[in-house]
Amino acid sequence: MDVRRIQIAVRDSIAYRVTQNNSLPFNKYAFLTTHNAFAIEDGLPRLTFTNQEDSVTQQLNNGVRALMLDTYDFQGDIWLCHSFGGKCHDYTKFEPAIDTLREIEAFLSGNPSEIVTIILEDYVHTPNGLTKVFKDAGLMKYWFPLSKMPKNGQDWPLVSDMVANNQRLLVFTSIESKESSEGIAYQWNYMVENQYGDEGMQGKCFNRAESSALNDTTKSLVLVNYFRSIPMKPLACVQNSGDLSDMLQTCYGAAGNRWANFVAVDFYKRSEGGGTFQATDMLNGELLCGCMDVHSCIVRTVLPNNVNIFEGQGRI
Repeated sequence: MDVRRIQIAVRDSIAYRVTQNNSLPFNKYAFLTTHNAFAIEDGLPRLTFTNQEDSVTQQLNNGVRALMLDTYDFQGDIWLCHSFGGKCHDYTKFEPAIDTLREIEAFLSGNPSEIVTIILEDYVHTPNGLTKVFKDAGLMKYWFPLSKMPKNGQDWPLVSDMVANNQRLLVFTSIESKESSEGIAYQWNYMVENQYGDEGMQGKCFNRAESSALNDTTKSLVLVNYFRSIPMKPLACVQNSGDLSDMLQTCYGAAGNRWANFVAVDFYKRSEGGGTFQATDMLNGELLCGCMDVHSCIVRTVLPNNVNIFEGQGRI
């Protein structure tokens, strides 16, 4: 049996549900997220590890909707890179950031109902360096503005409004000062995030150092990491299956009975079954209608205002 075909079929249903039934706030959906989305197996020699198997374009086409990217100053430009000693090197670099950002622009241009989130581990210190590379990639026309991002636990704007206004790119940085200097959202003003790496895979769910406590409800978004400190593809099938589902349940309780909006993984296509796609299905089912699978959710239009509500099968 072709497991990858099964996963892609699940992916199609995820994309359809969120795209077609987009009447809820952004924080009422879950999005598959690729950790180090840029660190792909492209055949070039490097002295560093990879985290994904296919290009960013392929990731987006397969249903990934949030990308974790590491940005560095390097060779007079902005690069996507792993670091050694906190710096990018020839043997740890992947590609100029603008190349990946242009892939994202092409996807947004060709898919006018889709929203993409970029989460930056940001080591760029060139003044306005990020702003310039986003402008040069043609992405500013999709930019979701800071002024519409809630900081006190309120719901985010409706996905349908974000699409209608063409504000379909959310960007978060790990450098707090860039919120005021460049208008790029400081990640931990808006979301909570659990501990990443091996330390975060020991059966307990707790916040990483930069994040406030997971049950801090003044942050409307929840990010759950589930990947090893050193990626090992042969083990990804197990960790992206039942282990991942168990961690999402654990983090639900730790986050004050809130389901994850972003689930970040390595080698997202690897699993022993439905894997990361099934996990995202589960999250969207719980968020939309309190069911364990999004396929169990039914959309019902309530008159006179034609408001869509989601209910589980058998509950109408």
